[in-house]
Amino acid sequence: MFNIPNILTAFNLLSGCFAILFAIAGRIDIAPFLLFLAAFFDFLDGFVARKMGVSGILGKQLDSLADMVSFGLAPGIIMMVVMVTTIYIDGPFFTPDFVSHVHLQWLNWINALFYAVPNSMDASIKYLPLTALFIPFMSMFRLAKFNIDERQTDSFIGVPTPMNTFFLMFFPLTLWLNYENWRYEAGIFEYIFNSYVLVGVIVVMGLLLVAELPLFALKLKHFKWKENEVRYIFVGTSLLLILTLRVWSIPLIVILYIILSVINNKYSKTRNNEI
Repeated sequence: MFNIPNILTAFNLLSGCFAILFAIAGRIDIAPFLLFLAAFFDFLDGFVARKMGVSGILGKQLDSLADMVSFGLAPGIIMMVVMVTTIYIDGPFFTPDFVSHVHLQWLNWINALFYAVPNSMDASIKYLPLTALFIPFMSMFRLAKFNIDERQTDSFIGVPTPMNTFFLMFFPLTLWLNYENWRYEAGIFEYIFNSYVLVGVIVVMGLLLVAELPLFALKLKHFKWKENEVRYIFVGTSLLLILTLRVWSIPLIVILYIILSVINNKYSKTRNNEI
């Protein structure tokens, strides 16, 4: 039970737990990096398990349980905080720093929602952040489906929860990194962080988790170009996007992943028909 891969899976879980704690505390400038750490452990546990030859049913179940926290509940909580933080981006921010703004918004939301304290959040829109719980809701079905779907041994059907989390972390990171630039003027961020836009993003990404959409996996059986073309193209292009666009590369990488998967599927079907 307590072998190295399973311990690494536990570190994935703990990273997700700490991400939730930081998010609830309003530190969505730190929480995303803890989920990136969780993703690292998620990759590492499978890699080590294969190298050690200790893959089994227990490890698979533990992996899904950890993923439910790190890539289901944690991104949901973080997106809830993002929605609370940006619920009224229609003018300048007056708080001196990002953490202070998040903390103030979060306290006002809690007081308005749970204690009926009149404040700037005391309106019907205060219920919108709860829609972020659609992420863990759909992640549960995604992970359960993955465990029993024999079609997903070498590929995925539906967007994997780590990839979905990666996409969603664009929002807290962008919010944090650009605070000093747009605390005085919302600009384009007024539209990106519009509450209804965020609800739409959450619903679409939640549905993609369980969509019958074949997607390639990044697991390599060998390092040859043949049969790994799409993986190498994806990794190379992603690195180029990260170096040039940085945090703005995140949604583009996920969109690229989906587009390349669709192209790869059509190519594979054509090749199989020719054979």
